[in-house]
Amino acid sequence: MARNLFVPIAAALILAAQALTSPARAETALPPDSVVSGEILPGWQTDRGTYMAALHLTLAPGWKTYWRAPGDAGIPPRFDWHGSKNVAAVRLHWPRPTVFSSNGMRTIGYVDDLVLPIEVTPGEPGRPMEIRARIDLGVCHDICMPMELRLDERLPGESRAAPIRAALAAQPLDARAARVGRVACEVEPIADGLRLTARIEVPPLGGDETAVFELPDPSIWVAETEMNREGSLLVARSDIVPADGTPFALDRSLVRITLLGQDRAVDIQGCGGAR
Repeated sequence: MARNLFVPIAAALILAAQALTSPARAETALPPDSVVSGEILPGWQTDRGTYMAALHLTLAPGWKTYWRAPGDAGIPPRFDWHGSKNVAAVRLHWPRPTVFSSNGMRTIGYVDDLVLPIEVTPGEPGRPMEIRARIDLGVCHDICMPMELRLDERLPGESRAAPIRAALAAQPLDARAARVGRVACEVEPIADGLRLTARIEVPPLGGDETAVFELPDPSIWVAETEMNREGSLLVARSDIVPADGTPFALDRSLVRITLLGQDRAVDIQGCGGAR
């Protein structure tokens, strides 16, 4: 069973956008409950004893929602599993997102539809699980709205495995599968934080390439990367600024680097020091 609840600010933003935009543009706005709907897809039990399911979001045509690291102009999704029963842990398996560019700003996400596999670890194996999810997410078209979605589902249920398997197959490759060579990170202090430069030996990914740096602490701001390629060497550079605006010690092994290209994506966990 799925229930869609929307934060009150969403309706206010629609009204404000309609008042400030031209009549032609305002006509593209939809009622909040027409923009996105969600459900939990039952899947199967894995060899590890976990249970694979998925969150399925269906958006109105042309609307998009965001990846876990959405870019400066995006709204990062947040997941709350409190209230679930017989659930010890939930792991998200993100499929490869799309990079969007608008008005000189980059965002990263999904348009029209998202199947996000969720791997659930039961508290007591062999017993049913009840998933209760609160999801705070952003959706955008001509305007952007923060929304709240509440879903609940009892697992296991009648399996809908095909879209879940397709989404799992669409995940970024790991470094070994992508034939990534040396990954070296150079860190230098700047006035309000650090500058991180990663030099990554990786074959071309096709088309325009994007690198995204992620840190375990989501309060640390990571600027959009500057990129250049030198043959098989991809160089990505970004400024990293903590809340207090001062340089800090960075554990390179905890830096997550995602490379996005037209043909494929790569997920790299950690990097070494520069030579």
